[in-house]
This record gives sequence, structure tokens and C-alpha cells, in this order.
Amino acid sequence: MKNNLNRRHFIKTAATGALGLSAATSAFSFNILSQYPLKDKYRVAVIGVNSRGSQHIQAFAKIPNVEIAYICDVDSSAKERGIALALKEGVKTAPTGLVDFRKALEDKTLDAVSIAMPDHWHTPAAMLALQAGKHVYLEKPGSHNPAESELLVEATKKYGKIVQMGNQRRSWPRVQEAMKELHSGAIGKAYYARAWYTNTRKSIGYGKPASFPEWLDFELWQGPAPRAEFKDNLIHYNWHWFWHWGTGEIVNNGVHFLDLARWGLQVDYPEKCYSSGGRYHFQDDWETPDTQIASYNFANGKSILWEGRSCNARDINAMGSGVSFHGENGTLELLNNSYKIYDNANKLVKSAEPTTNTVVDQRGAGFDMDIAHFTNFINAIDKGESQISPYPEIQKSVLLCHLGNISYRTGRALEIDQNSGKILGDKEAMKLWGREYQKGWEPKL
Repeated sequence: MKNNLNRRHFIKTAATGALGLSAATSAFSFNILSQYPLKDKYRVAVIGVNSRGSQHIQAFAKIPNVEIAYICDVDSSAKERGIALALKEGVKTAPTGLVDFRKALEDKTLDAVSIAMPDHWHTPAAMLALQAGKHVYLEKPGSHNPAESELLVEATKKYGKIVQMGNQRRSWPRVQEAMKELHSGAIGKAYYARAWYTNTRKSIGYGKPASFPEWLDFELWQGPAPRAEFKDNLIHYNWHWFWHWGTGEIVNNGVHFLDLARWGLQVDYPEKCYSSGGRYHFQDDWETPDTQIASYNFANGKSILWEGRSCNARDINAMGSGVSFHGENGTLELLNNSYKIYDNANKLVKSAEPTTNTVVDQRGAGFDMDIAHFTNFINAIDKGESQISPYPEIQKSVLLCHLGNISYRTGRALEIDQNSGKILGDKEAMKLWGREYQKGWEPKL
């Protein structure tokens, strides 16, 4: 009893103090806090484990006050692999495997869900979880379209649960340090940010109608999306490049870097957005652009440029993906968990190499600093830490990506309401603000 009282006193004191921590140190504070949970175990269901979800398992398995209670996937073979991975990572009791995650939501002892499903499922699944009284860790982008982002923001307010998105770079110490440098005037007034992502993705070919494999519940995989036939080049990753289910590279990976650009420039909604590009590299079923430029103009003389090349990985500034900030007195280049500052004579002023998190073992935890971000989610539930990535704030970055796609698809610049992010005076563009749903699957408050 005495130990519990001491633990609660520590978490109360530390939580109050955390509000005044600098960005550079807060990533480490919640790892310390995680050793003093107010609850012995938080029971979590990981939903969707074929790709990014496996890193969710690896991270949660290393947080002491988390029990992975369920592994859920419409792919029964992936479900079994997820259970095996949890055990390999040190989980003592095998999680219950489910094809239909909705059964896990019926468990009143379940505290939270971690969603790594395809984009068309993000908001609908999060809504179901919130309505079942669960907290939600939601993989990026969190929505298939802007209307879903708006709906999820309202749901976050209505149901009073924690919703954190998986833009884990906000939890990386060097990223936080770089933002502090930027906001403290290291390059003077920062007025322009350039964000980019490159890859060498292969052609997806032309899919043939086929019977879906016996290990796949394709009906549940489609869920809220209007029904379409199964083709042999769709699952498990190529759905990203079809508008029906995915959102293209700008939302798939661009959201990480546009979020950093927006954070660094301290801007919210743009005044104008224009995007162009195309499917240039291969001729196949791929619908979204493999090459895309998107520009955003903001008030007070600031702008952001996004460049995405899915099939040509030539670096920019010797970085395959990253963000550079340009200002009155120089440039700050931010790559993953490191950064460099140059003056206007192109002289290197400061170089900060990547850090490692020495408080929590990260072996096999996926991307750098995954555990810090997941631990912050758990500590936010535990009332011991303010969120690094609260959904109502992060959805502004997601909206930049969606606006880029809408501009690309309509072929023209968009005028934007700076207060709401809504498109002004363009009914055709606003038709892409939301989507049609399979009857009976519409997400709603």
C-alpha cells in the first residue's frame, strides 16, 4: 500500500512538472513515468498486423504496464504470425486471435485499440472503438478523406478518450531539439519549408479478377468501402495506390514530413494549395501519382513545398526523405533523428547526430523512437503525460495531404478558408471532401 501511494505521488508530481519540460527532454520523461503506472496493466488490442502493425506489437510488448490482449486481422495467417511475434517479443500469455476486431470491442476490460488497418478503415474503426469506450492509437493518416478527419475530431471531443496518431517523429529527441532551435531563431525568421520522400517502388502490373484466398475475409477487409471485385494485385500493400481504398504517397508517407514542416513553420491551415504530377514511371493499375509536387501558401509570408517520387530514389541534400527549413539567416535540414544548421554562406554551424533512447530497450521496435511514442499514448491514458500527437492538432497536417490530392485530382489550385481548412468556392472539389460508403457501414456520431 505504501509503495502504491509513493508511486501515485510520483506520477502526480511528475505529471505536473511535465507541463514545463522543454521539447528536447520530454521524450525521455514519459519513459521514466512509464515505470510508475497508476494501473497495473492496460489491455490493448492490435488491429491489422500485416505490415506496420507488427511494429505496434513489438513496441507494446516492451512497455511494462501493457498487456496485448488481442491480435486482430482479416488475414488469418497474419493473425497467427502476430501472436507468434508477441510471444517472441516476451509477452507471457498468448493474445487472443480474432478475425473480426469488433468482437474485441465487446470486452469491457479492454482499455485501448491500436489500429494499423488500410486507410479506408482508419476512421470507421476508430469511431467504433470510441463508441465502445476504448482509447485509440491510430496509424497515420487516420482518415481516407477530410470529412472523416472532421468526424474523428468531433468524436474525440464527444467521447472523451485519447486518440493519438502514429506520426512518431514528434517523439524523437533530435526532432524536438531541432524544433526548439528553429523556434528560438537559429535561422532567423523561417519562411519556407521543403519536404520530400523518395523510393524505388516496382510496378504493380495489371490485376486479374480472382477468387480471394481462403485465409482472407475480403468482405470484412472492404468493410466501409463500396464493394469492388477482388484482383490479384491488390493485397496486402498495393491498395495504397487505388483511390477507392488508399490515398497515395503524399498521405502514406508525406504526412510525416508535411507534419514536421507545419510544426516547424508554426502554421495551421493554408490560404492556397496547388498540386500536380502523374503516374509517370510505369503503365499499370496504379491510380495515384508516383510523382507529385504540392505547394501551400500560408498567411504571414510562409510556404511549404512537398515533392514525392515513389519510383525514383535520387536523394535531395543527401537525404532520401526529410524536411529543410529556410529562413533569414540560414537553413536547418532535418533528417529522421538528426539535423544540421547552415548559415547563408552555406557554412555548417551545427550538426546534431542521431540519439538513441537509453531508457527503454528498442531492439526490434521498428522505426527509431517507436516506444517513446507508444509509451506517451499509454501515459496519456494514465493521466501522467500530455499527448505528443493529439489527433485534433495532427489532423491539420493530414488535411494538407488530402488537399494536395484534391488539387491534383481536379487539376487546379484551391482557395482555402484559413480558419477551417475548407475549400472555398469550388463545388466540384468539395465532392472529394468525403466519400460514399457501403450501406450500413457509414461512420457517424
